[in-house]
Amino acid sequence: MNANASRLSGITKDLWGHWQQTKVYWRDSKAQEFEEKYLAELFASVDKTVGVIEQLDKLLQKIRRDCE
Repeated sequence: MNANASRLSGITKDLWGHWQQTKVYWRDSKAQEFEEKYLAELFASVDKTVGVIEQLDKLLQKIRRDCE
């Protein structure tokens, strides 16, 4: 499960890099609005999701140890 969190985090970093490249060419109020309305929320949600996945991974590891 931790691999999924790492993958999600990596893909999000790639998206952020592509967005930074896009902003070089798209520099109007709509670009700012798009970043604030969609990307900021997406990145915040991904951060929270990665944290939850890591917590679930720890819980699953504990359950496995307890069942052995």
